[in-house]
Amino acid sequence: MFIDPDLIPFEPPPQPLGLRGLPLIWRNYIETIPRLAYEKQGVICIKRRWSEVILLCEPQLIGELLVDKAEDFERDIATRRSFAPVIGDSSLFLAEGADWRWQRRAVAPVFRHDTLLSFVPVFAAMAERQIERWRSLRADEPTDVAAAMTRTTFDIIVETVLGGSATLDADRYGRALTVSFETLPWHLIYAMFSLPAWLPFPHRRRAMQARDFLHADIGRIVAARRAQVCGNGASPRADLLDLLLAARDPDSGRIMSDAEVTMNLLTFIIAGHETTAVALTWMLWLLAKDQATQQRVADEVAAVAGGKAIGPDDVERLNFTRQAIQEAMRLYPPAAALSRHPKTELAFAGMTLNRRTRVHVPIYALHRNAQIWDAPNAFDPDRFAPDKVKARPRYAYLPFGGGPRICIGAGFAMTEAAAVLGTLVRAFRFRPVSGHKPKPLARVTLRPDGGMPLHIAPR
Repeated sequence: MFIDPDLIPFEPPPQPLGLRGLPLIWRNYIETIPRLAYEKQGVICIKRRWSEVILLCEPQLIGELLVDKAEDFERDIATRRSFAPVIGDSSLFLAEGADWRWQRRAVAPVFRHDTLLSFVPVFAAMAERQIERWRSLRADEPTDVAAAMTRTTFDIIVETVLGGSATLDADRYGRALTVSFETLPWHLIYAMFSLPAWLPFPHRRRAMQARDFLHADIGRIVAARRAQVCGNGASPRADLLDLLLAARDPDSGRIMSDAEVTMNLLTFIIAGHETTAVALTWMLWLLAKDQATQQRVADEVAAVAGGKAIGPDDVERLNFTRQAIQEAMRLYPPAAALSRHPKTELAFAGMTLNRRTRVHVPIYALHRNAQIWDAPNAFDPDRFAPDKVKARPRYAYLPFGGGPRICIGAGFAMTEAAAVLGTLVRAFRFRPVSGHKPKPLARVTLRPDGGMPLHIAPR
């Protein structure tokens, strides 16, 4: 178990914040979650004149929300407003009811375990590509591993989703995604006050232009691949786009239109590289701080794979490496929260909820709740040993959500992270920059504010 004050990035407020908390919501909404969410299990009610928020900090109630009553709730308005301009209302992430069910059935085979394992050589090769970019670094000069992990996971997405056949400008895509989602706080505040979505806000036009670029470019790739498939052409290698174009609902036989494929492809590109990049960034910082755990990961990789590239069989045996990744996502979950709205007035957790009620699961606080986790602010991969996982409530740990709408790419992300992390740690030793205390900043994902500088040296 590794204990360090830097693993506590801020002190939560003692009580829920009112209007004076709006600037903090704009800057970093996880800092508005009150201390009670870290100290007790149960329900915290935050009633304001303009909104009613229920914080769920009880795993059993979270399971009821996400599983038992999943059909009674839908994505909250703030989430829909934030993501719909980029990935559309009907994408798998935002679709509801029957529209969501048929897409989930159609896409599920795309993420079969054997398919994911077939991508492991790509994961390892892209990690090796990053190693080559780091070869010329000086150990006394820090480098931003956050930017490096974003580049690496984007390379992986291009190879696995598009088979490497499409030419994508990683820098331009990165800028477009950043511009598209940097307005997220405005969507959150507008939703809180029930303001109309068309109401202008700063940089809205720039965000819409970035969205139009993403839609047009991905749409171009989808249309070209559809024409290639219809012409009996073949991709250089099987990839997720081919599988998505061929995806069919086993119940109805329905396939996705080009527009539906485009929106879902954008969803997978955004989620597939952003969340894993964030997880790997925090993981490398934690290993830099905790040299003993870093050595355990390096030793495991050496014992399992030796000096060869990590393969499908190897990644399945990197048990401690996976535990370390799980623990990193506990302390710094890429998705720091999830929210739902009841579809109609209903009884839940001993209360009567209505359409104005926002049910919020503060995942960041849940993962550091002192009644659920021993030494909640410590870094301890051994807490994810199989026997300890079985002893914990199922919905105490939600890096990928839970229930029917659990992230469909969770297996992809975990396999990718294990292969990349193992490859990097075997080649380099990571050390923290003296005096640098990274702060998690909640936007689309929980990125470190200002990047993540680390010292990197060959082993």
